[in-house]
Amino acid sequence: MRRIGLYGGTFDPVHNAHLALAKLARDHLRLDELRLVPSGVPWQKQSRVLTPAADRLAMLTLAVADEPRFVIESCELQRAGPSYSIDTVRELQAAEAAPAEWFLVIGQDQYAHFSSWHEWQALLHLTTLAVAGRAGHEPRAPDDVAALPHRIVTLPLPAMAVSSSEVRERLARGAGIADLVPPAVARYIDLNHLYRN
Repeated sequence: MRRIGLYGGTFDPVHNAHLALAKLARDHLRLDELRLVPSGVPWQKQSRVLTPAADRLAMLTLAVADEPRFVIESCELQRAGPSYSIDTVRELQAAEAAPAEWFLVIGQDQYAHFSSWHEWQALLHLTTLAVAGRAGHEPRAPDDVAALPHRIVTLPLPAMAVSSSEVRERLARGAGIADLVPPAVARYIDLNHLYRN
């Protein structure tokens, strides 16, 4: 049975910690395929206008160009309305010809608030959660999630001091980002004048 991972996010922009988690998930879970899913309209991040989908998709494509087991899944960019993970999981599972084991790759911060996700109980039924634990700590579920039986695997991701907001903030003040993103992504950002004030 094929093992498929799903790793979603705004990827605005994709950075080295995203890629470190993606590679760890691929190897630790022995995935046949890791599908990276850029969000269309992330319903939990409405406070900031996202960089256009075409740019986020282009940067992600550049970042994983040399990773044969990484696949970019753009279904959320093509779907109208809010991007709910449960809709993506159902759509992709329905399109898969043969049964597969599905893993949903998330961070500890997302796991801690998992019961705020749309139809989170169904997600627990349809996938195994692969949670990136904070360095030295096991992921902790909120009480309502812990009360439901579910499958979870901890991904031992070392602490990495990088975030998309830090990349955007550095660029806004004219600082360099060579240590935060892949070179091809840095070139794309520069050529397209992204994240400048």
